[in-house]
Amino acid sequence: MAYFPFFVDIGGKPGLIAGGGIVALRKIEKLQPFMPRLTVVAPEICEEIRNIQGLKLIERKYEPADEAGMTFVIAATDNRDVNRLIHDRCKAASIPINTVDDAELCSFIFPAIVNRGNLTVGISTGGSSPTAAICLKEKINEYIPENFEEILEFLNVKRCEIKKLIPDDRKRQGVLKKLFYECMEKGCAISDEELMDICRREVSCCE
Repeated sequence: MAYFPFFVDIGGKPGLIAGGGIVALRKIEKLQPFMPRLTVVAPEICEEIRNIQGLKLIERKYEPADEAGMTFVIAATDNRDVNRLIHDRCKAASIPINTVDDAELCSFIFPAIVNRGNLTVGISTGGSSPTAAICLKEKINEYIPENFEEILEFLNVKRCEIKKLIPDDRKRQGVLKKLFYECMEKGCAISDEELMDICRREVSCCE
């Protein structure tokens, strides 16, 4: 089944991780760049999780109502009955729930993620081939320059300038596309002189 890729701001939002092992750790590592407020509940919490700053750690078994007030929940315990209980309670409370390694007990899934600053690319095969998703992630990572965050900031600034300079939407989109490809080819922002040359060429060809 194909999943629609909602992109949600979870910065500062509370999330619950039920489970304290390596599987829970992998989920936490994926979530960390997006800065949610995570609570980990488990009778045993691995050292790698303990070493992550900013987590709230509760060392006991999951208890019903732990999910109360959470924006999302990850059920990553090693007990399928407990995971199902968490899923059922979250579903009843309309809280998004991901149950690791059990697609039937998920209202959302974790895609393969490429993250560079404000750029986020999520890749999912609907469970058909996680390997294919990982391979595509590697290919995308190869395509994106290391300093892509700087390029995005440059494009954001120039987009505002170009909007004032070129009111015609079709011509403006042509310039913005060319500007993006030029930056990607160089691997960095281009000069104002190069930008003006693009504007002249693209506007001229659209007349």
